[in-house]
Amino acid sequence: MCSGARHHDIGKIGIPASILLKPGKLTPAEYEIVKLHTSIGRDIVNSARQLHDGPNEFLDYVWEIAYCHHEKWDGSGYPQGLSGDNIPVSARLTALADVYDALLSRRIYKDAYSHQEAIRLIAEGRAGHFDPDLTDIFLSVAHDFFAIALIGNVDRRAV
Repeated sequence: MCSGARHHDIGKIGIPASILLKPGKLTPAEYEIVKLHTSIGRDIVNSARQLHDGPNEFLDYVWEIAYCHHEKWDGSGYPQGLSGDNIPVSARLTALADVYDALLSRRIYKDAYSHQEAIRLIAEGRAGHFDPDLTDIFLSVAHDFFAIALIGNVDRRAV
């Protein structure tokens, strides 16, 4: 599952760089285009699945993660508006890690947040954005995630 999480945004390959790297706020139309990366990612993984004979656990995880990592616990996410336990656990875990990474990372359109601010924002998303049980576990080991982030040099321009 961890290896599969690296591919969560594989669908962004189908989104124009002019939108992904836009320095300012996206228009509503541009945001709708960005949201397509989950369906594009799903389609990429489905194509890869067709090349395999029989089940492939790795691709199953990549499919769940690429397609569902923007679903929210309360059902307000995309692309399907899934809620609660209907969201695959792999996608729920990836959503926490993805948001934490995004908050700590400097982007073309925003500065990085501090670890403390990122943790506060994630805690605020408990039971709304995130699975409450997984959020509690994440918050209990957040210092470990911060140590990993420091090793990974989070002050980068990521998309």
